[in-house]
Amino acid sequence: MIEERGTSGSARGRWTFVAGDLARDGWETIVDASIKGWRWTGLRVANLGPGDKRTLPASPTERLVVPLAGSFSVSYRERGKPLATRDLEGRESVFKGPSDVLYLGAFCEAEIGGSGRVAVAEAPTPEALPAIYVPRESIKIELRGSGRNSRQVHNFGTPANLAASRFMVVEVITPGMNWSSFPPHKHDRDLAGLETALEEIYYFETSTSRGLQSRPAADPIGFMRAYSSEDRELDYTVPVRTGDVCLCPYAYHGPTIASPGSDLYFLNVMAGPSGRRDWLVCEDPAHAWVRTTFEGEAIDPRLPYLRES
Repeated sequence: MIEERGTSGSARGRWTFVAGDLARDGWETIVDASIKGWRWTGLRVANLGPGDKRTLPASPTERLVVPLAGSFSVSYRERGKPLATRDLEGRESVFKGPSDVLYLGAFCEAEIGGSGRVAVAEAPTPEALPAIYVPRESIKIELRGSGRNSRQVHNFGTPANLAASRFMVVEVITPGMNWSSFPPHKHDRDLAGLETALEEIYYFETSTSRGLQSRPAADPIGFMRAYSSEDRELDYTVPVRTGDVCLCPYAYHGPTIASPGSDLYFLNVMAGPSGRRDWLVCEDPAHAWVRTTFEGEAIDPRLPYLRES
């Protein structure tokens, strides 16, 4: 049967949440195994003011600290090592290019201080890898797609860029009127060389499009769609704004859409039962062919979104 509606605080459904639905313990958002049917990935988001702190207890969990807006200092202690501190320069907003990030392996305890908005991606693992600082300058800006399917991707948490244990973490910027997460695809089975079973978290932020920031009544908004595959039933199409979360446990998902006048950002956290860090997907054949109709178009000239722009 289709996924039950009305199980979250905002009556949005089992897998979709508006800002505040997942607030707990001083965090604006916590995605973890307390959500029925969710197991392999996690996310924490907090707004910090001067003097505010958030603690991350030692546990069999790897983490990636991602500044969304503002700058932060992370004090952390790896198992058997002395206390260390790493300052994260951060950025003005998620629409100002990539930020430096900090990876913390399992059984590392940490405290985050600073001023702004910070995310912590998580995945359960018994493997205690060493902490890794990833400077902003080392993060390649990838422009993917073409035409109205153009978007900007920061792959700071993929195997090519980070020696993590189980998760993959990326972020995507989609300018107003563009589509992303397209063609719709799924990754809910482990099929060697074809598909990897991965849970996926989408955390969203929106902003009035560049050049339109003076509009005081603007309501920047995007949309996300997920739907049933041949053997797994799921169905939601929801508006998304800053702080909203959509979960993809299985079945097809996509597109994500930035409405006219609105820029859309999302942070993805992916991991699955195999522990393999391979993003192998199966596209919906009913839509995959559409890519050929715009392959020759130029990348959207509004991209890339950079720190200076």
